[in-house]
Amino acid sequence: MKKGLVLEGGAMRGLFTAGVLDVLMEHEIWPDGVIGVSAGAAFGCNMKSKQPGRALRYNKNLVNDWRYSSLRSLLTTGDYFGGDYAYHYVPRHIDYFDIDTFSKNPMEFWVVCTNVDTGKAEYKRLTEVDYDSLEYIRASASMPIAARIVTVDGKKMLDGGIADSIPLRFFQQQGYEKNLVILTQPAGYVKKRSPLMPLMRMWLRRHPRIVQALEDRPAMYNAELDYVKEEESRGKTLVLRPRNKLTIGHISHNPDDMQMTYDQGREVALEHLEEIKAFFQS
Repeated sequence: MKKGLVLEGGAMRGLFTAGVLDVLMEHEIWPDGVIGVSAGAAFGCNMKSKQPGRALRYNKNLVNDWRYSSLRSLLTTGDYFGGDYAYHYVPRHIDYFDIDTFSKNPMEFWVVCTNVDTGKAEYKRLTEVDYDSLEYIRASASMPIAARIVTVDGKKMLDGGIADSIPLRFFQQQGYEKNLVILTQPAGYVKKRSPLMPLMRMWLRRHPRIVQALEDRPAMYNAELDYVKEEESRGKTLVLRPRNKLTIGHISHNPDDMQMTYDQGREVALEHLEEIKAFFQS
């Protein structure tokens, strides 16, 4: 029975997920596959490369580097999180991403993007770390307004969370019968319409289908939460989430907030460690 990890996004809330993943790695708990959306993809790839601590480390170390994340980067490159610098230069020259381990590890790793022209989710399995693979991760985490549209394999793409925020159903369709789902919102959360919707509609006015996907996102997300809850009740889905609403914003330059969010993920994982072990070993 294939066992998977399903990682939603949430920008810097994803450091909660990084904390959970590091505990899993430290205790030698390895799924057969991982699927990540947005920050879930950007941080989750470190599980296939077996690099606990890396996601927190480079975010804290680069907090004051304008090339990594800043308004200056947004104004000069079109990406708040520098597209070329954050997704290509950093993993090769600043905080090395272990491409050999990633490639040799049989664990499957999938990312979710949203096709700008269709408004539908695109799912891509990454088996190696080449330029296009890093572009898929970048596209998965490219939030509207805060990032440029990313073109890879001839497709224009943005944040995967627009079309499929919690891709549990897709992973089940790939044969993953038991799944650990890591959410970055607490129990009882209900997504509402973004106050930035008028600005996003204007920014993406030439792409009506993704605008519609953004309009539909609250209903899609809340329906996915209902599906996760239903699957959890059946016993083949285990869900970890923050105890309370995470205080870190989508964008943060405070290393203390980053550490606190990461530590909250670790605390939840350690609290449920025996349950997680039993879930993966059963």
